[in-house]
Amino acid sequence: MLGKTYDGQICSIARSLEIVGERWTLLILRDAIFAGVTRYGDFQHNLGISTNILKTRLASLVEAGLMTRDDAGDYRPTAMAQGLRPALIALTEWGDTWFAPDGRPIDYLHADCGEPVQVEARCEQHGAIPPDDVAVRPGPGMPAEYLAARRPQTRRAMPRPSL
Repeated sequence: MLGKTYDGQICSIARSLEIVGERWTLLILRDAIFAGVTRYGDFQHNLGISTNILKTRLASLVEAGLMTRDDAGDYRPTAMAQGLRPALIALTEWGDTWFAPDGRPIDYLHADCGEPVQVEARCEQHGAIPPDDVAVRPGPGMPAEYLAARRPQTRRAMPRPSL
């Protein structure tokens, strides 16, 4: 069985996956955030998820602070969960590009005007930029000893022998 933590990784993606990386979790959040689903039975019906898995996922989302459960039994996304909106839109865009041969199954629209929205990489100085123009560097939370143990960034792949 796979573990749920990435203890050896100093990475916000790894920390995020510890919370939302299990199967069904992002779909539960998608339905709560974008479709307004709040009831246990509605999540179960819409997703076709088994009740024991849904119970576990909802409990873990409440424990992690992504959902609250009120006295009526409704589950509501918190501000932390709402912060995933851009990530869910970006994941949808990626899926639409690579896995939707018949076209987008859903459109995200600006609530005020009805025009499509998209997630983009932006630079404060230049505005929108192509995603492949994004570079990385260690941030203030990166321990020097972690970096020292990493392999060099510019390592070249060895040519494969021909058969």
